[in-house]
Amino acid sequence: MDELAIAWRPLGDLIPYARNPRTHSDAQVAQIAASISEFGWTNPVLIDGENGIIAGHGRVMAARKLGLERVPVIEPAHMSEAQKRAYVLADNQLALNAGWDDELLRLELTDLSELGFNLDLIGFGEGELERLLAGSKEGLTEDDEAPALPEQAVTQPGDLWVLGDHRVLCGDATVLADVDRVLGGQLADMTFTDPPYGVNYANSPKDKLRGKHRPILNDDLGAGFEAFLQDASTNILSVTKGAVYVCMSSSELHTLQRALPRPAANGPPS
Repeated sequence: MDELAIAWRPLGDLIPYARNPRTHSDAQVAQIAASISEFGWTNPVLIDGENGIIAGHGRVMAARKLGLERVPVIEPAHMSEAQKRAYVLADNQLALNAGWDDELLRLELTDLSELGFNLDLIGFGEGELERLLAGSKEGLTEDDEAPALPEQAVTQPGDLWVLGDHRVLCGDATVLADVDRVLGGQLADMTFTDPPYGVNYANSPKDKLRGKHRPILNDDLGAGFEAFLQDASTNILSVTKGAVYVCMSSSELHTLQRALPRPAANGPPS
């Protein structure tokens, strides 16, 4: 081990290991080549006594891509034949067993980005970089805690929000004009709706365990529940050309069945 020395060998003299199971895509070889161009040779190729490559196949492929004539090599003469073959596997697998401290990694990437360094040279994919740099933002409230209602609401009844291909209307599903407006005069391929359940209950298991009682404000419509369902169902059926899915409590299924418009004797639902 004390006699290890870096030497330079002609690239054409190096022989890849025929049974090397590690693969290198063109994209990854390009990354390695970009790294060598940026940082220089920081990791010599390991070879045996006959110029056979033990570790560094990807670096050799990158050197060829860069048109280099020589590469730095180390010949670990202390290794037995079995150790050399085993190291072909260990050199790759041991690195995969490491992990990242995401917070420290985020700090380093952020600092490098602010210094103007090209983060593409580090090896992370574009999606990974975006995720790491975005970080995790902790909320200011508990997961199930709803913010207090503002004194002046931003959205007023009748406001139509257009979000790309999506449309959101602050309106009333029992008013056909509102339903037509949010659909822009088109028919819906399918409707998935979640009307008030007609019950009054704390809105999370966590609330119940804490003894809190925070009902969903419009959930208990009382005697007006069936009329609400009938008006809403009539409108939904009139603008939907496909299936209609209704989520609600099974205890009120009979109410929904009474509320749904009945089909005419010889025709579609009226």
